[in-house]
Amino acid sequence: MSHDLAAIPYEQALVPAGHPWSRLPLLGGGIGALGLLLLAAAAGAGPRPLLAAWLVAFVFLLTIALGCLYFTLIHTAMSGSWGVVVRRLAETAAATLPLFLLLFLPLALGLSQLYPWAGPQALADGLLAWKRPYLNPGFFLARSAVYLVVWSAVAAWFLRLSRRQDERPDPALAARLRRWSGPLLVPVALANTFAAFDWLMSLDPHWYSTIFGVYLFSGSLLAGFAFLALAAVALRRSGIAPGAVGIEHFHDLGKLLFAFTAFWAYIAFSQYFLIWYGNIPEETSWVRDRMLGPWLWVSVVLGLGHFVVPFFFLLPRSVKRNAAALTAAAAWLLLMHLVDVVWLVVPSVAAHGGRFALACAGALLAVAGAFLAAFGTLLVRHPLVPLGDPRLAESLAFENV
Repeated sequence: MSHDLAAIPYEQALVPAGHPWSRLPLLGGGIGALGLLLLAAAAGAGPRPLLAAWLVAFVFLLTIALGCLYFTLIHTAMSGSWGVVVRRLAETAAATLPLFLLLFLPLALGLSQLYPWAGPQALADGLLAWKRPYLNPGFFLARSAVYLVVWSAVAAWFLRLSRRQDERPDPALAARLRRWSGPLLVPVALANTFAAFDWLMSLDPHWYSTIFGVYLFSGSLLAGFAFLALAAVALRRSGIAPGAVGIEHFHDLGKLLFAFTAFWAYIAFSQYFLIWYGNIPEETSWVRDRMLGPWLWVSVVLGLGHFVVPFFFLLPRSVKRNAAALTAAAAWLLLMHLVDVVWLVVPSVAAHGGRFALACAGALLAVAGAFLAAFGTLLVRHPLVPLGDPRLAESLAFENV
């Protein structure tokens, strides 16, 4: 298939010079610089609150990239056709994962300040001494490097082969991507599970939940789908690759948001119910911290805002097929995912105050700016639609029943 016979002309799938999207890297750099200035202004909060704020921002943006990686692998493994036109957006967001190797450095350098088991006080705690073969700085950093390298390698490999199809369409490349996408989900998901245990659950090393990895997995999927919905609407309105993304694609993205809103709620309730039913002190302490004082209201907001409101809002077919309504739902779910990450991290580090709020804003802008700059840099160099995918024509003609 040559470019002149492609379903979408090659030139029309590129970001034109001077287009607002071509300035995404510069915009991301500006946002990141502003975030660093806010972090500098919040330096008086102390190292642990600053690191906690950075962890919130790191996990929030990382889970968006991971969610996009899951979409890419699952959609390809299932030989899906409807989402081919939006898959390049997901591939590109996932390909920002190598950036998080660099963004993890502040957490690595401040390990003993953020995690109780990494400091000298852990030696006097019998339970932490028993967990020391697993929870020790060297092994923790080695595992973290493995997680980030696995995700980065898978995302970079997929994007490289997908882009190769743009220049040299080859059904064998599509078959190779499909054949390997399923098996690669295993190490990606395992790394996701253990990263949840290491980076978040070990903030309170006396607490444990065997379902915690699935909890973060569900949030990652929902965050990735929400980001992809926003990017798809933006692509349709950008004028690039005209006619590629339509109402039918919005409908399916809306169905994914609806389904995984319910899935997140199921996992969240399952974790809470099992802890409540077991009533074991080692398990209930973590929940207790989130059911007292102002965190009780955050828990209520999370239950209503992360499940009840979006569930009923996304229920009608018309909402999922309306670009403005879908944008509102996706943006709201990303906001609720941010609240969820804050809810997971902050009560465990007992950080509060105006300087901490400033640090959170600064860290979020810094990491989000870096993510946007990397995403924009990767996006503007190649077609925004996988032109060489043999299922592209089917995706363009897709209609919901």
